[in-house]
Amino acid sequence: MNMAEHNRMQQQDNMEKDTVDDLADELQRVLLHKSIRSVYQPIVSLHTGTIAGYEALTRGPEHSPLVSPLKLFKLAEEQGVLYPFEKLARETAIRGAFMLEDNELLFINISAAILQDPGFTSGRTLEVLESVGMLPSRIVFEITERSSIEDFSAAQRILEHYRKQGYRIAIDDAGAGYSSLQAIAELHPDFIKVDRSLIKNIHLHKTKETIVETLVTFAQKLHIQMIAEGIEQWDELQLLTRLGVHYGQGYLLGHPATAKSRITPEIKEHIVQHRRARDSVGGGWSIGDLAAPVGVFESKALISEVANYFKKHENAPGVVIVNQQAPVGLMMRERLFQQLAGQYGFSLFWNRSIDQIMDPHPLIVEESTPVESVSQLATARDNHNLYDLVIITKKGLLRGASTIRSILECITNARMEYAKVASPLTGLPGNLQIHRELQKRLMDKKSFSVLYIDLDFFKWFNDRYGFQKGDQLLQYTADIIQQSLVICGNPYDFVGHIGGDDFIAITTSEDPEKLCLEMIRRFEQGIDLFYEGEDMSYVEDRMGNRVENKGVTVSLSLVICGPSASPVTLEDISQAAAGLKKRAKSSPGSIYCVCHMGQPQVEVETRFSAPDSPLVL
Repeated sequence: MNMAEHNRMQQQDNMEKDTVDDLADELQRVLLHKSIRSVYQPIVSLHTGTIAGYEALTRGPEHSPLVSPLKLFKLAEEQGVLYPFEKLARETAIRGAFMLEDNELLFINISAAILQDPGFTSGRTLEVLESVGMLPSRIVFEITERSSIEDFSAAQRILEHYRKQGYRIAIDDAGAGYSSLQAIAELHPDFIKVDRSLIKNIHLHKTKETIVETLVTFAQKLHIQMIAEGIEQWDELQLLTRLGVHYGQGYLLGHPATAKSRITPEIKEHIVQHRRARDSVGGGWSIGDLAAPVGVFESKALISEVANYFKKHENAPGVVIVNQQAPVGLMMRERLFQQLAGQYGFSLFWNRSIDQIMDPHPLIVEESTPVESVSQLATARDNHNLYDLVIITKKGLLRGASTIRSILECITNARMEYAKVASPLTGLPGNLQIHRELQKRLMDKKSFSVLYIDLDFFKWFNDRYGFQKGDQLLQYTADIIQQSLVICGNPYDFVGHIGGDDFIAITTSEDPEKLCLEMIRRFEQGIDLFYEGEDMSYVEDRMGNRVENKGVTVSLSLVICGPSASPVTLEDISQAAAGLKKRAKSSPGSIYCVCHMGQPQVEVETRFSAPDSPLVL
């Protein structure tokens, strides 16, 4: 190395050292002057479309090289001051919170490394909460999954200390690393936040959709609430809502800000409609249908008054505590008398106000919430709250209450009625419900489309591979129809199983031909897996004759029913579909045929299209 090169490298090292030293000095100034700030991003319920809480996100000083939180905390860790920075960030988030008067949750990020800090459980966080009038039950500690936890036993002990004070726990970035499941299994969180890498373009990736759907089932079994991060597209929001994800977060729903966010009416309606469509299997009942009268007391009523009420009303399981008609708590009969039965119970509590011993966090739901959803929320509660009354509101004011028994009886009866007429193989509605749905659509006198789906050469497949494989193919077909409607349809679209290999879909999609193409695409994408590795070049017809065809295909008959001077009947639709079916089956491959009914001038116009035609979208 010559002297010039040596001097150049020495100069570069000195510049890098100066840069590191400058950043370290800046870091110390930020810590000394407490010049970090918090912004808050809304977390939205994918049941109701309302804001359930906010995540506090730390930012460095504006126009500073450390404005980025990633750079700020990485440098803090390198400089050995991560613990005081985390402490400062928590306190800043709490003091800047603007949701003090509401019941919204505040999610605060903590790294796994901070759990090793001896001062983490000192109670400083509780002191800050008390100074601003916020309860620990409003705080969720969000542990990033990317920060590996080396000692789960120690982490469990520390988090249990916080749980006993009322705090809740979330695992962040689930799905972004290998240790997600271990962290969930060991720490038993209240929330799982699904990483953006799984959410981005989920509507275009079946694998992502399947993973998230599995996580939803997994979370429900463990009574964990699931939050999808990074929602930026309407299609992502629609699919996540239809999959049953509990909460959502992302730029589509709200950017980080220093003031309360507002969910637009369009987004709220979008969420409510798609959630209602998902929950409609429960028989169409909403919890408001089960609302029953309940005893009501103001929050400052004496405990003695409530006790005397229970003595006079022996069948009353509980009473609702309100503040100006808005429910703020619940007092169950058994819990009250347990309090009074203890030593000095009467002397300690008799003349105190009921708000001192009521449950301040009962399950409160709006009257429009589906019964099925309420059942899931109710059974996810702790065992000692499992049979508490469910409080029902109308626009935030008390409407009534329901017992768990009433909710379960409603669901059981609805499912029994549904099972009587549903297909035992696919679980889809049968002919009676199909007929009712078509009659309802015709009576509404609005545009809709009827799509008949029929498998070609299914008998050949059934004979060659057996009934079990045949049943699996029918279930697969039912799945792709429903998945296609999620992507290309609307919330109140209908799917039924006519019988055998015949299905029906009723949709109000503005582009039903796109729906047909999506069904064909999905069907063709997965059908080869059913052939056990064989390369199909022919099939056999019902007479046993060889027919050149690449295995089982699907024929779709699309009848588009528009407004008409002369009303369309069920018989008209049936005849049109039969003609289209015959036309579709006369050509090889997966195809669809379409006709328009109800046009003022031309009653029926037919058009034939295959997936590789110019009509492909």
